Amino acid sequence: MSTRHSAKIRGGAAAAVAVLLVIATAGCGGGDDNKPKAPQDPSKSQGDSPKAPTPNGSPKPTPTEVLATVNGEAGMTLTINRAARDAGGFLTVEGQLKNTGTAPYVNTAPWRGNELNSSGVSVAGVTLVDKAGKKRYYVLRDTDGRCLCTTGLAIIEAGQSVPFFAQFPAPPSATMEVEMSLPTFATATIKISG
Repeated sequence: MSTRHSAKIRGGAAAAVAVLLVIATAGCGGGDDNKPKAPQDPSKSQGDSPKAPTPNGSPKPTPTEVLATVNGEAGMTLTINRAARDAGGFLTVEGQLKNTGTAPYVNTAPWRGNELNSSGVSVAGVTLVDKAGKKRYYVLRDTDGRCLCTTGLAIIEAGQSVPFFAQFPAPPSATMEVEMSLPTFATATIKISG
């Protein structure tokens, strides 16, 4: 190969490498970090409930439905806001536990039912009863035996609210109402959506 021909190849290769470096450098540029970022639309923030627009165009929170409120001992209340069938044959019940008493509530151990400590202090003792289908449903467990429910409930301070959730196998689609029982609380009748 002549010297002139090999110089052309080296020159062409150098030009190709230069073009690749320019492209790679342009692809790595993230823009100006000192530039202010556009504000995120608060109506689309992650984890929020959907918001319905008001007549003037600003979002307003979707009202929270109350399916049932039941009283427990020492001023504890359980409010159920959602009982919905989910994909995969599950029924998820959500709400909140609130200590309306004047002292910290420490008797949460009965709520775990016959749970074998794999979930710690939890609401694993909650059950659903389909009276029409004559069947009782228990909280689901993950592969490690932990309940698919609220855990870590050692003490609930006076005035404190904590989220409540429990996931069950879904009753048949014809079942639209179940009775829910959590130890130390009255039984609640809740309607299923979905």
